[in-house]
Amino acid sequence: MDTGTITRGKLAKLARVNAETVRYYEKQGLMPEPPRSQGGHRVYGPSHVKRLAFIRRCRELGFNLGEIRGLLKLVDGGTLTCGEVLARTNEHIADIQAKIRDLEEMERSLTRMASQCSGKAIPDCPIVEKLWNP
Repeated sequence: MDTGTITRGKLAKLARVNAETVRYYEKQGLMPEPPRSQGGHRVYGPSHVKRLAFIRRCRELGFNLGEIRGLLKLVDGGTLTCGEVLARTNEHIADIQAKIRDLEEMERSLTRMASQCSGKAIPDCPIVEKLWNP
């Protein structure tokens, strides 16, 4: 193998993901089909490492595959503008803020239920009662 090629395992290690993750992203169309060696092995290059690291970082920030696909289309199509990325990022921030509000409401509800429970070894539990009969 020449020095410009990287195996799937090495790619995964360099991008800090599992090798199965590379395969999954290829099936999802996020990673391009890599060229093959004369022996039929997939060979990756530095651009694959960079792309996979980009995808991993997007996932760490909570972007779903569709959102990542959209960002990659902007990058791949050469039509990327900072304004478009900002708009997509702001949409994602709004989604995160909505999730935070939902989680805070769940926390308040569970805290109210837990405050009604004595925690004693009795058969009647107000938490189960509230969950069973909202």
